[in-house]
Amino acid sequence: MASPTTPPPAGTLEAWAFEVIQSPTLEGKLTPGAPPRALEVQPPPRADLEPSRPSPLEVVARAPKTPRAGALVRAEARAKLLHIFFHHELQAAELFAWALLAFPDAPEAFRRGLAAICEEELRHARMYAEGVGALGSEVGAFPVRDWFWERFTACTSPLAFVALMGLGFEGGNLDHGTLWAERLRSAGDESSARLVDAVARDEVRHVAFAVRWFREWTGGLDFDTWRAALPAPLTPTVMRGAELDLELRRLAGLDDTFLEELAAWDRAAPGS
Repeated sequence: MASPTTPPPAGTLEAWAFEVIQSPTLEGKLTPGAPPRALEVQPPPRADLEPSRPSPLEVVARAPKTPRAGALVRAEARAKLLHIFFHHELQAAELFAWALLAFPDAPEAFRRGLAAICEEELRHARMYAEGVGALGSEVGAFPVRDWFWERFTACTSPLAFVALMGLGFEGGNLDHGTLWAERLRSAGDESSARLVDAVARDEVRHVAFAVRWFREWTGGLDFDTWRAALPAPLTPTVMRGAELDLELRRLAGLDDTFLEELAAWDRAAPGS
């Protein structure tokens, strides 16, 4: 059997996902072409993959500080913010590709859904890269941290993946997108605000995808079942904004009982 790090056969969906994660160029990573329909025959799990970080990206161990709302009157601060969002979207795309490779025994419909979302996350990354350029900067002008990748080492099942990525981080992005769009508007940058809004609206579908498969595998979706499915030591604390965007979360299929419990989650609780 092939080793876990052996590249998949060319022309397969798995090879496409591998390219998203391992491409030696940023262009190849962001524009891998359309996902092929062909699947690798009996693919081995490839959960040990790590992402390439080609030039001009500079990875640092400590995350760059997110600009404060008041700083967004400066174009450079807005460019830094969109650059952070660019890297979030790039990591999300890579992690959807990673899940496709890590869980080859998952249902085919689930794995093809991962590829479709990966494509959309790559489009978001390109949109943010254009936004950075429109503000007079460029991708690579600010260092990045692989914060999301660092939190997936304990993700060992498709259920844990949808709990962590779809219901967790992408659910939180629905809240954060609304907040940052408002802040950009307050700073007078309607174009960047519309960009953030558009990405958040798209990601409603990503959360809905997670809701569908979580229910498929557990028979339902309630707050405690979701929390139990999160890889330890992660909790809902880092997966929600200060204020929930109830409209977008409801559009994604989350019911009011779940949202009430998420809103009431004690952020100061031990281990949270």
